[in-house]
This record gives sequence, structure tokens and C-alpha cells, in this order.
Amino acid sequence: MSPRSPLPPSPPPVEIRAWPDRNALLADRARVLEALVKGYLGVGRLGLHWLWAALFALGWSLVGAALTSLTDVLTAIVGGVFLLLGLGVMIPTGFAVGFGLRKDRRIHELLRQWAELDRDPVLDRNLRRPGLSLAWLVPSVLLCAGGLAVCLVLPATADPGHDTYALVVYGMGLGLICWLTGLVGVVKAAAHRRWVLRSLAPGATR
Repeated sequence: MSPRSPLPPSPPPVEIRAWPDRNALLADRARVLEALVKGYLGVGRLGLHWLWAALFALGWSLVGAALTSLTDVLTAIVGGVFLLLGLGVMIPTGFAVGFGLRKDRRIHELLRQWAELDRDPVLDRNLRRPGLSLAWLVPSVLLCAGGLAVCLVLPATADPGHDTYALVVYGMGLGLICWLTGLVGVVKAAAHRRWVLRSLAPGATR
């Protein structure tokens, strides 16, 4: 499922379901769940996640360059250009991240709905994706820890006579971006694991 491909619809209500037999239902269920899991945890989504984070960090770096260059008229003009460029990168990237998070919520709801239709232990094993979950979780935890450390340590160790407020704000902003990026990855990996345990694990209740 590419980022621009439409999501599959919710399962039809019980009274209008038209599957000829259980095998047909399981086949459609497996196809839809496979596409949804790929759209939620797939390599493409992982790459986009890190790309949006890198672009947002780039935009903030341009804003930081503007904040730390306000020393005279000339540098103020150059800083204004950097500020506009930074905002030009951050604003559309922020919208893209917001749309992605909204899509993730919808995918997670569809995963729950389609998984509740039936059980297929053989095909459901392919939906657990432990490797992809770890690919989201491990670097996200490290990024969370690094971003949080920057946000806490930088202001505590700043030298009032050497480090400017703008430099501290810039560094804390980068730390916050790292922390939020990691937090999104941790939440996605945990949500998928929770869905697997609730919907696909043996003995899970529908």
C-alpha cells in the first residue's frame, strides 16, 4: 500500500455480507490485512517516517541558523532568509506528518475490524512482522533517549556567558524533534504488538 493509495473500506455489515463461503471470506480478510499491515509498518512507511523527521530537523536547523545569526543588519537579513526557508520546509512537513498519523489511526481501526471477522492461524502468522516491529522499536527507543537527554542536559549545562539563549533553544528544539520522532515509532510498534496479541494470538477473543 503506497502512501497515496486509498485505504480499503470497513467490512460490510453482517446483514449485507455476500461471501459465498468461509474460504472466500478468509481470502479477502488475508488480502486486506496484509495490505493494511504493510501500510502501517512497511519499509516504505518506515522510510517516510525517517524522511519526515530529517526534513523537519533540516527546517528547524534553518530556523536555528536564523536565530543564532542576529548580530547586525546584514546577518539579520540573511537570518530572515533562513527563517523563511526553514518555515517553508517545516510547515508542509508538519502537515504531512499529521496526515500520516491520521492515516495510521484509520489503519489501526481497519485492522481491528477485519481481524474480528474470523481466525486463520496459518495466514495470520505472516501478519505479526516481528522483524519490522523491531526495526521501528529499537532505533525509536534510542532516539527517544537521545532527544530527551539533549532536552534535559543542554539547558542544565549551558554557560550563560558563552552559550546564547538562541543556541539553547535551537539545541532543545532538535532534541524535541528526536524525542517526538522516536515516540511515534515506539507507539506504532507497541500498537501493532498489542493488535497481534488481542486479535491474532491463539485464544484471543473477538
